[in-house]
Amino acid sequence: MSAHESDLHTISPEMPAMFDGVKLAAVATVLYIIVRCLNLKSSTAAPDLTYQDTALNRFLLKSCSQLSKEYIPPLLWGKSGHLQTALYGKLGRVSSPHPCGIRKYLPMQDGATATFDLFEPLGDHQTGDDITMVICPGIGNHSEKHYIRTFVDYAQKDGYRCAVLNHLGALPNIELTSPRMFTYGCTWEFAAMVGYIKRAYPQTQLIVVGFSLGGNIVCKFLGENRVNQERVLCCVSVCQGYSALRAQETFLQWDQFRRFYNFLMADNMKKIILSHRHSLFGESLLKKFEADLNRLYIATSLTQIDDNIMRKFHGYSSLKEYYEKESCVHYIHNVDVPLLLVNAADDPLVHDSLLAIPRTLAAKKPNVIFALTLHGGHLGFFEGDVLFPQPLTWMDKVIVGYANAMCQWEKQKAPCQATHLTGSSCVEAKA
Repeated sequence: MSAHESDLHTISPEMPAMFDGVKLAAVATVLYIIVRCLNLKSSTAAPDLTYQDTALNRFLLKSCSQLSKEYIPPLLWGKSGHLQTALYGKLGRVSSPHPCGIRKYLPMQDGATATFDLFEPLGDHQTGDDITMVICPGIGNHSEKHYIRTFVDYAQKDGYRCAVLNHLGALPNIELTSPRMFTYGCTWEFAAMVGYIKRAYPQTQLIVVGFSLGGNIVCKFLGENRVNQERVLCCVSVCQGYSALRAQETFLQWDQFRRFYNFLMADNMKKIILSHRHSLFGESLLKKFEADLNRLYIATSLTQIDDNIMRKFHGYSSLKEYYEKESCVHYIHNVDVPLLLVNAADDPLVHDSLLAIPRTLAAKKPNVIFALTLHGGHLGFFEGDVLFPQPLTWMDKVIVGYANAMCQWEKQKAPCQATHLTGSSCVEAKA
């Protein structure tokens, strides 16, 4: 045997072991990345609640069990805020129903036409009262989105009438009738819808619900004028950011891939604006806005679009003024009706620094409960065992559960007040 053959004979038995080690290291690396990305080691817990100890809050937390029970997302992917957000954005909901409603058209003073869809209840409410949920969807959303349809169907079956605002310009088959579309905090269309409901159903009481950008709009609407709170039992806001001015810098950061989400949302906004190009700018104004449109084509963030296009619909002189005036943070302290604010700690769109706003508010005001879940992403909140999520989400159940508790409180409060006037005692709403 030659020296060369002897060397080969000596080395070759070690080669398979070395390759097995490389494979093992590669598998271990992949598993580590999966565990980190899916956040599999994260524990599950009940929402972190901030509230004052009042009779009403004790009753609400006792009656709406989802707020005090552990939220358990699907085991394999539900602890990733990115996957929760992506699945909501791509799929909306599982087995989405198709509730039947009637589309209403409301002419506005500036020539715009607001639209909303009205869905009648599919049964009696548990209190026997007439209750209407007035709902404001997220950015660029409308009544035909899967998450809205799923929630409306669930609320209808619980005895609620639902009115869902279609953001101005969001429906692809509805033309704009004035050079204006929805903005971050314009409450005009939502106010018109609420006014219609109050006139058409003089006996109804209102539950106000806002998702994401819609949460900013409804809280701003209620805080702008206390008259807006008349006949409102409560308000629920889910996954909003509270202050656009504070959020703008975080949206340009790569932390939690926020810059990437910003790009995707900006791209969607560009499509909506350009689809209404002639209605928004008109032939006579195209030259005037040509520079703005050129900047719109190359925009890669919502901030650029807001500065070049959106703020100009309402005549704001600067982006800072637009964000200041359109954010609910300057109005929400005027809201006196019971208010439930819900966010997820792993929401990739809402920076942790923004959550100091609802936390501080709930610590100061007795009518506010702030619920922060560990998981849920942005408008995700899917529930399930291992892989497949349930059609209804934790978010759907919480909103309806909280609304039911508020309706029950109001129902029990009336006889208690009557008893109090006669000088008799009354148990605190059976809390």
